[in-house]
Amino acid sequence: MPVDECEVKKVDAGRVAAIRGLIDAADATRLAELFKLLGDPTRARILYALLEAGEMCVCDIGETVEIPESTASHALRLLRTAGIVRNRRDGRMVHYSLDDAHVRMLLDLSLQHLRHDQGSGQ
Repeated sequence: MPVDECEVKKVDAGRVAAIRGLIDAADATRLAELFKLLGDPTRARILYALLEAGEMCVCDIGETVEIPESTASHALRLLRTAGIVRNRRDGRMVHYSLDDAHVRMLLDLSLQHLRHDQGSGQ
């Protein structure tokens, strides 16, 4: 018998009913899409640069992350469309920042989790 299967099939109907409606299929799909966006190393580095700097223009982001401006611009367009970053125009310059505190919290917690796993040898 595989380890991931119950030895005795007995469903806890109350527990299943209480948990089943916490996230519907549409929200689960949106969440998966968000994690796909965050799952790209270049976009992750851009987001952490914005987390640290607060606000940056595309040329500074490209230089910081060591990518061409066109690559940074494309990544930022995806992140902006998803509501992860926002932009502010200042004449001909466009400055980017994280959209809100939820994004900052997600990034902070993700990095803490990653470093926790590294520290525990897992």
